[in-house]
Parts: sequence; C-alpha cells; structure tokens
Amino acid sequence: MKQRLIYALCLILTGGICFAQKVKPTKNVIVMIPDGTSLSVLSGARWLKTYRKEGNTLHVDPYLCGTVTTFSSNAPIGDSAPTTSCYMTGIAQQAGNVSIYPTMDAVNDLVKLNPDSAYQPLVTILEAMQIEQKKAAGLVVTCEFPHATPADCASHTEQRSNYNVIAPQMAFNNLDVMFGGGNEYVSDVMKQHFKNKGTTLIQNDKQALMNFKGEKAWALFGEKEMPYDIDRDTISVPSLSQMTAKALNILEKNKNGFFLMVEGSKIDWAAHANDPIAMMSEYLAFDKAVGVAMEYAKRMGNTTVIVLPDHGNSGFSIGRNDMKKSYTKMTLTDLFESVSKYKHTAEGLEIILQETKPEEMKTTFEKNTGIKLTDDEIILLLSSKNYKAENYTEASHAQTMGHYITTIMNNHSTFGFTSGGHTGEEVFLAVYHPKGNRLTGNVRNKEVNSYLYKVAGLKKPLNKLTAEIYAKHTAVFDGLKYNIVLEKGKTPILVVKNGTKTLEIEAYSSVGNLNGVNFDLGSVVVYMDKNNTFYLPKNLAKRLE
Repeated sequence: MKQRLIYALCLILTGGICFAQKVKPTKNVIVMIPDGTSLSVLSGARWLKTYRKEGNTLHVDPYLCGTVTTFSSNAPIGDSAPTTSCYMTGIAQQAGNVSIYPTMDAVNDLVKLNPDSAYQPLVTILEAMQIEQKKAAGLVVTCEFPHATPADCASHTEQRSNYNVIAPQMAFNNLDVMFGGGNEYVSDVMKQHFKNKGTTLIQNDKQALMNFKGEKAWALFGEKEMPYDIDRDTISVPSLSQMTAKALNILEKNKNGFFLMVEGSKIDWAAHANDPIAMMSEYLAFDKAVGVAMEYAKRMGNTTVIVLPDHGNSGFSIGRNDMKKSYTKMTLTDLFESVSKYKHTAEGLEIILQETKPEEMKTTFEKNTGIKLTDDEIILLLSSKNYKAENYTEASHAQTMGHYITTIMNNHSTFGFTSGGHTGEEVFLAVYHPKGNRLTGNVRNKEVNSYLYKVAGLKKPLNKLTAEIYAKHTAVFDGLKYNIVLEKGKTPILVVKNGTKTLEIEAYSSVGNLNGVNFDLGSVVVYMDKNNTFYLPKNLAKRLE
C-alpha cells in the first residue's frame, strides 16, 4: 500500500511538473530590458518612492518570479551585446557579438561550441516572428537605435561598435516601430528605403509622434542617445512610457500580432557613471513603461510580458563603510533625504554648470542638489575638463566635470559602488502570462530564449530558419560565377552571374537586383569581413535558373 501511495504521488508530482512546463502561445510578446540593472537598484528605487510618499511598490513587483544567470560564452560577466543576443537567439556569445555564432575560446568557453559555425548570423526571435508569422516588430529605447540591445534584436555583426553595419540592417529589417535616439545614424539610403516601404520618419518632433495614425514609424530624438528622464525637456522629448504606449497603439494594428522590445537603456549608463539618482530615476521611468505594458497585456488577454535585465552593473549598494552612523541606525531619512533633493543627474547638472559663471556656481549647485559646495569642491569643478566623457562606460573615473559632480553628490549620500563596470550576479526575472504559464526559479540565458520561442508560438526551430535565410553565398551559388566587390568606403556587393542573368546583392540590405530590377529578399543580407562571406536566403539561387 505504501509503495502504491508513493508511486501515485510520484505520478501526480511528475504530471504537475510537466503541466508547469507547458507554455500556451500568445498573440503578442513584449520583452522589457532594464539594461545593467542589479537587484539593488529596484530596492533603491522602491525606497526612494517610499521616502517621497509616492507609494512603496513598483509596477514590476507582482510579476517577479525568479532570477536569470546571464553570461558571455567565455566569461561569467557579460556585456549587453552577447547577453541580449543570447535571449534573442539561444546561443551564448562573446563580448561585442551581435546575434552571431561566436568563435571558440577552448580554455575559457562556458558552453560547447562548434568552430565551423563561427561568425554565422543567427535568426532572432524578432526576425522569426516577422518571417514565419508575419507579425509586426518594434523596438523602443532611450539610447541611440544601433546600440547593443536593440541591435541584438534586428541585426548581426561581430562587433557592437559597427554602427555603419548595424544601422542599415535595422532599417532594412523593416521594423514597424523604432523609437529612441540616433538621428546621426540615419543615412540617405535608409531614408529612401523608409519612403519605399511607407515608413514615416519622425525626427525631434514629439507632437508628430503622439499624433501619428499610421502603421509604420521611426521616431528619433537627439543626434545620439536621448537625455536622462529627469533631465529631459518634457515638452519636446517623450518619456519611455509614452513611447511604449504609442508603440503598442501602432503595433496592435497588425492582425497577426507583434513582438516589442522596450529597453531602459540608460540605467546602465548611470551605473557606469556611479550616479545613484540617475540609476534610480531611470529605473522608475522604466517601471512606468512596465506599468503601461502590463495594463495593456491584462486588458487584451493575449499578450505575454517578460521583464529582465541583461546583466548587473557597478555593485550598487544602499549603505557603505564610511557612514556616520551604524548601518542599523541609519533611518529612511538618513539614507534617502539627500538624494531626493537632486533635481538632475550629474550629466544634466554638468550641462547647467558649463553655462554658469564661476561666481554663481555655488548658488546654482545648491539650488539643484541642496549641497553647499566647499571652496575645494568649487576649485575641483573649475579645474575639470568641461566635456562629457566620450565613452560612457568610463564615466566613473573620467576627469570631467560630470565625474566630479558625481563624486561630490556621492560624498553627500549613503550609496556605495564596487565598480564602474558590469558585474556578474544573477538578475531578476518577472513574467506576466494570461494563463499563468510563467518562467520561474533560477534559469540560464538560453532558457529565456526557449521560453520566448514557445510563448511566441513559433514552429520552425531557430537553427533551421537560420540555415534558410542566412546561408553562406559559397553554398547557395555553388557552381555559378560570383565575386565580391570591395571598395574602400563603400558597402560590399555580391555579384552572381548565370548566362544572361546577373544578380547583385548589397550587404546589410533586404533588396536584391536582378538584371537591373529590384526585388524584396524577405530578410536582411549580412556580410562578415572576418571570413569574407555573404549570408543570404538559401532560395536565391532559383532566381538565376
């Protein structure tokens, strides 16, 4: 009897586990990434709200359900390019990689890799939903649009800094929505493609975005990244939550559904700069966007929302060694009064101070922070290099006014940092699914991809779709005459001939040319200079028959 009972109990438990592993697909999928957000940032943001009497919960709180171990293919601490790439493709990658198969690092690899697949572009969840399901696709960010996280969703390259390669791919991937920064990176070729595809390009015009009634739009604000939320001009620059709401309004017009990725991009930038008010205020701005997405998902009943950072950053802590009181005696006021007075980030205040006369600096600083500068601090500010650090990842130790402002602000607060770079701890996981089929517990980055694949309702394995649309040109055109035209300063072109037919394929485009007539390729073509190879649709050879 006892054995039968144990056996029956095992069947029940096993059945429960199997049921828990089933995932019902939903029409829409929203992925929300607060870039570089360690769990302590949530704690800080929540306590800051409490101190300000704005409530003591975050929009993400009811949906927290686990943690994610996120890493590069050969290192426990990742950067945004390989970490989000793994979420999108299911393959762990090296630092700098944007949705491609990594090269092997035999000594340090944390996953098993196939050396023959190095540099292979990998189909992303966004691309798979576009191609297989004819769904709409959108990206909403506060960084420049070719930055690592958005690039991971809709482009492929070995190095995340290759904006000249990333930007056109994102344009020719025919996104229905792209909101963020980066006007500087929009070329004339991209603008013409937008016109050809009926995509409206909105530049530095918030009102035009808010009033937009069409089905495809790129709305960009600023030459590069957008300003921090508490520094932005609310009249001319939209918030992340406003852009998220507008993106949903546009994307839902596709009867097949949509994929949307929303990134709180500059939480990471603030962490690199060791700027607490920037970190917490940027997270709170992101959390408002989470509220918009969750409200939409619950109202529609056909949408999954998954919220998770791509990695930690800075070792941010509430409390540090040199506090004036014992940590157990630090009150809420002791911890959060000073930072609550900061009206701008260090970057925003730097802009103001650069336009301030030296004799007015003390008054201006106190007005914006509540801090009375000492004579030594004024001398420090006046002696700094009055320009923004070219590389935001080095902001925590750059000899700029922004860095010194951060130092002064932090001297008057109670927060600590261990680094100006990324950190390797697990990150939080939050999921809403209309049927409760959530990813839970501790999962690895690849499992996030598996969940996204299932909840999207995709049928064809990503590796098979990759083989179909990103095949090597040497295999696709085997037996035919072809050559790659490489001219300095120009985009590589693949030329293939068969009898009277000549096919020309320009890299990073989704438009081919056969005997002078353009046609749609159905996906983006990628050229990898590391192996001098074009990756393109396998069925292209039929056009030359």
